[in-house]
Amino acid sequence: MTPAAKDANPVLLPRTGSVTLVIPTLNEEASIGDVVRAIPRDVVERVIVADGGSTDATVERALDAGADVIDAGRGYGRACLAAANAAEQAEILVFMDGDGADDPDGIAALIAPIRVGAFDFVIGSRARGAPEPGSITWHQLAAGYLAGLGMRALYGVRYTDMCAFRAIRRDTLLCLGMTEMTYGWNIEMQMRAASAGLRILEVPVPYRCRSGGTSKVAGSLRGTLRAAPRIVATFVRVAGRKRSPDAKVMRERGA
Repeated sequence: MTPAAKDANPVLLPRTGSVTLVIPTLNEEASIGDVVRAIPRDVVERVIVADGGSTDATVERALDAGADVIDAGRGYGRACLAAANAAEQAEILVFMDGDGADDPDGIAALIAPIRVGAFDFVIGSRARGAPEPGSITWHQLAAGYLAGLGMRALYGVRYTDMCAFRAIRRDTLLCLGMTEMTYGWNIEMQMRAASAGLRILEVPVPYRCRSGGTSKVAGSLRGTLRAAPRIVATFVRVAGRKRSPDAKVMRERGA
């Protein structure tokens, strides 16, 4: 729990809120069908697969499994933002990867603190969870730890991971002013959420070996080294901004 969570109202008023799940994809034909079919539809009303230009059967298999598919263009962050804009009826957005590593049974635990009004942004932590052997590399854990140290120094918020599995109210996300269209999307969201004074909760989540395909970024040392400059550049750019002038307003609204 972050320091900001101490300001939460002790009287938790039940909230409803339609949930849309966002899955950015790029050539995930081996896993996306099973991922979409495993989504608990008593919790999630809509699944949007934001495809970044797959050249395999990702789109067809996602559609066959019951997802809505949008052509988002290349870039992880661009796909996430395109899906957030497309989810016009959603109150809560959940983000997860399409490789089968995230456990969809954990969606309910991510959205519950938001629905009752206790938190504004809930993020999973693989470092605090129970990852399967071989599912996460040492350099992924190290990157999350180092990023967490930097964000704690800036904002006093304790993060242990940059896990893609996370939930946030749609209107809150759109108020953050996200601009990173590539691999820095996750850390930018975490930084902007902290800067805006959102009530942030990190929860342990299990993590599995990907069910098919190959990792584009963090699953390999080469991919991590390719993404690292963008993530560092995003950190430096966002850190250079002053605390958001909308922070007080967003907290008073409960976002």
